[in-house]
Amino acid sequence: MGDKWTATTVDSMTELAAIVGEPSERAVNKVRHSLEPIHEDWLANSPFCLIATSAKDGACDVSPKGDPPGFTTVLDERTIAIPDRPGNRRVDGFRNVLSSPQVGLLYLLPGRGDTLRINGRAQLVRDGSFFDRMVVKGHRPTLALVVEVDEVFFHCSKAFLRSELWDPESWQPTALPSRSEIAQRENPDLSTEALAEYYGPSYADRLYGSER
Repeated sequence: MGDKWTATTVDSMTELAAIVGEPSERAVNKVRHSLEPIHEDWLANSPFCLIATSAKDGACDVSPKGDPPGFTTVLDERTIAIPDRPGNRRVDGFRNVLSSPQVGLLYLLPGRGDTLRINGRAQLVRDGSFFDRMVVKGHRPTLALVVEVDEVFFHCSKAFLRSELWDPESWQPTALPSRSEIAQRENPDLSTEALAEYYGPSYADRLYGSER
């Protein structure tokens, strides 16, 4: 696994501030505590977000959520709802929310380097008057994550520029084994052929089906 590593840790807020400095007044003042029209416009056009959660014991999880643009429903200026779709039933983030409601959301727009961040408190809802607004391809969600907004603000594009995330010339999708090959390493008892078929062309046809 390589040579033994060593490190000098940072153990106080004072030490951290001495290294990175203090945020600018502009960075501090951009935080809002309710949704403004520009935030709602971003949500209406975003097809993807990351949801960060932590359990009461400190165990963390970040889960991706994606759907057609506007999949996040704005219920009011302080509340949003995110539909659940068929998946692998691990629901790690949902389990965390049941013991610790604090969540952090990061909303992306393809091709844009800036992002929208929302921090708040979440609860799981199994039905509601707004569920009919979240139907996609005939799939009405059986669960939704409802988030009360505490903080909302935009984040600059430096990370995306450094990583060249949206630059097709930087993409190397074949640099690593395929999803079916990785799944076979995770599940040695399953055949490569069966996994290749599962993750084949028909995989996209089952996105909103009952299969998990």
